[in-house]
Amino acid sequence: MLYVGVDFGGTKIEAAALSQNGTFLSRQREPNPGNYKDALETVCQLIARVEAEAKQADPSLATRVATIGVGAPGSVSPRTGVMRNANSTWLNGMTFREDLEAAIKRPVRLANDANCLALSEAIDGAAKGLKSVFAIIVGTGCGGGLVIDGHLIEGANGLTGEWGHIPLPWQKPEEFPGPTCWCGHKGCLETWVSGTGFARDFHAVTGKALRSEEIINGMRSGDAECEAAFDRLMDRLGRAMAVTVNMLDPDAFVFGGGLSNVHEIYDRLPAKILPHVFSDGWQAELKPAQWGDSSGVRGAAYLWAQGH
Repeated sequence: MLYVGVDFGGTKIEAAALSQNGTFLSRQREPNPGNYKDALETVCQLIARVEAEAKQADPSLATRVATIGVGAPGSVSPRTGVMRNANSTWLNGMTFREDLEAAIKRPVRLANDANCLALSEAIDGAAKGLKSVFAIIVGTGCGGGLVIDGHLIEGANGLTGEWGHIPLPWQKPEEFPGPTCWCGHKGCLETWVSGTGFARDFHAVTGKALRSEEIINGMRSGDAECEAAFDRLMDRLGRAMAVTVNMLDPDAFVFGGGLSNVHEIYDRLPAKILPHVFSDGWQAELKPAQWGDSSGVRGAAYLWAQGH
């Protein structure tokens, strides 16, 4: 079997072809052109390129028709079939899956990008062998995905894991009502714990405009304002994760996105989570994604491998 996955990101689109045992046979990426027509064409071109390259690498696959899985921001409405909730807002309202199927003339399975990360890491990544895994992506935005017993859970309405658009829990007076999110609500988690939310909060408190990476570097060098900003980020992320613990109690949290590379979070988060957990004790594994920025494209390919 030949599995092709597509990771449809806000700035880049990546496609990869995987063998049945999960070995990369081909990987290609291109900038996301930022409009629907050109993005659809880019996806089609990438699929054709990685499929052809994989068959050259393994001639035994020459007669195989690859399955196609796509990880994308947002999700497909089970009622209307159109994209919704994507922060690449020009995808919303489009029949992306069906348009791609028509263009490449074969079935396509599509899931949220955070769901794909969760599936990849549960199958053969950082959470392999664990019963329940909640994946957290914290980058430009933030999102989540849930896998139980190796199977992706999307819910009756396809909304499982829309973690970035719950309100920041246990808000403090200075946090209420919170910034306006692109979705139209105020105080969504995405406005607080994403990379952009982290930088926004730092600017609001200090008046200084720094990128999230610069704040992390400042924290590591002992800058008091950067250290305080990072502590606020950990506190807010910990509160949000405690809500997930109280509802789902996963065996592991696996992190993707830029924040997953900040090793300090794995030491500091447990103490921020525990005070809000409705229990006499709590333990779970907190890990960075083993496959890093490859998790999304691997999970997309695995949408077929798992019979999802």
